[in-house]
Amino acid sequence: MEDRRGEWVVLQVSGEMDLVTSPAVRQHVHDAVAEGRHWLVLDLSEVRFCDSSGVGVLIAARRLMRSCSGRLRLILPPQGAAHGSHVHRVLAALGVRRLFDVYPDLDAATEPDQDENAVDSLSA
Repeated sequence: MEDRRGEWVVLQVSGEMDLVTSPAVRQHVHDAVAEGRHWLVLDLSEVRFCDSSGVGVLIAARRLMRSCSGRLRLILPPQGAAHGSHVHRVLAALGVRRLFDVYPDLDAATEPDQDENAVDSLSA
């Protein structure tokens, strides 16, 4: 579930982000910060379901990373959005998609200074 790519900690999340599984994701985020890792990528490309508790974890992760002057990036591949990516639809429906820097893949997400190049086309 966790990998490192340069200065980035990459957490691969798959399956569902719901009331049962979201606490584990939250714990991994907190563990990374406790270890002094403040640049975090959440790879959500394999998440097929996300409920409000999953969205809550994403928002809390964003808040935590901002509080420690860190960075948070999400991976939501454009092909997933074109085919109805569930996470993208949920974030967009709740009006919180704009809060996150979203990238199409791991290479793009871990390149330095890419926040201004985040994928905005996912909202289309």
